[in-house]
Amino acid sequence: MTGNRVYLGNLYLKATKNQIRELLSRFGKVNYVEYVEGSGYAYVEMETEEEAERARIALDGSEFLERVIRVK
Repeated sequence: MTGNRVYLGNLYLKATKNQIRELLSRFGKVNYVEYVEGSGYAYVEMETEEEAERARIALDGSEFLERVIRVK
């Protein structure tokens, strides 16, 4: 896994790719979101490692759609 990829776990099962993209776009450019709806996890590729790290720090343990998410 490269440094600009972010793993999100414990996602709300009805979350959408667009909701995930919107959440991560606050930290920089989102290149793509790899997510199967209903799976509870996603991989997001950010433009840079710095953007990915900012997202990891800010979002790990935070609440998203009424679930406390893991971000690695």
